[in-house]
Amino acid sequence: MTVRWLSLLMTRELDDLVKELDLFADESQIWATAPGVTNSVGTITLHLCGNLRHCIGFKLGGIDYTRNRDHEFAARGISRAELTAEIARTREGVVSALAALPESRLEEVCLFVPNGMRLPTGLFLLHLATHLSFHIGQAGYLRRVLTGETSSSGAVGFPGLASEVMP
Repeated sequence: MTVRWLSLLMTRELDDLVKELDLFADESQIWATAPGVTNSVGTITLHLCGNLRHCIGFKLGGIDYTRNRDHEFAARGISRAELTAEIARTREGVVSALAALPESRLEEVCLFVPNGMRLPTGLFLLHLATHLSFHIGQAGYLRRVLTGETSSSGAVGFPGLASEVMP
């Protein structure tokens, strides 16, 4: 595993989140839920951005960011354009922080894992990438349930990855 690969995965996933938002014909549905589902795609978006901007941008990259987790789960009605801009800011912070992260840091203990757990930084970053993917899957499934559309956003596709890492 390399820092570059982690960055590729996370940026691909953030780009896929934008694709999911774009597939809502009715922007108000971004904030809708279905029976038995607590979080809307808008909430998922804010949560993912807050998580990555805090853990990678702020903690690893030193960007100026203060997380408001309560806001991530309480906010409603933020426009698609604003959510997309938040994803872009998150993507920029992730790319910047990871570009400056030395490979050797992946093996070092991550000092900001929740609950004082001890994990190597690389494993924590891999956790963040899978957390991101998990929630994007939820967003895609919820979008299909809410809209009745079965079209795929193309999330979790291989072509972009292969073209970036294989000659």
